Amino acid sequence: MSGSSTPCPCGLPEPYADCCGRFHSGAASPSTAELLMRSRYSAFAVGDAGYLRRTWHPRTRPRRLTLDPDQVWTRLEIHSRSGGVLFNSHGIVEFSAHYTRAGRVGVLHEHSRFVREDGVWLYFDGTED
Repeated sequence: MSGSSTPCPCGLPEPYADCCGRFHSGAASPSTAELLMRSRYSAFAVGDAGYLRRTWHPRTRPRRLTLDPDQVWTRLEIHSRSGGVLFNSHGIVEFSAHYTRAGRVGVLHEHSRFVREDGVWLYFDGTED
């Protein structure tokens, strides 16, 4: 998914290359917790485990991260956000990530916690409902 006109999996109207793709390629760092969350969802959708590890806080980052190639992420819904902007050091984003696996439809509903360190947002952890 690298075409300049390919829609971004995160649901924003920009093409992938101009939206989350720029974060995945290392050209920028998301400016809010919500943008980081969206870019991480897109990383799951395009299979970019390296980006997921790079944006995971070192205290909670798993040693290994293996993505399931049979799980296809189909849609992201942001339900709420708290903090996570320029003058915050913490943020919470509540979302539902829709997927299919083995012909079955599923939804991951999570409250994700983010921290900003040295001006960079990182995923800390999340609780699923």
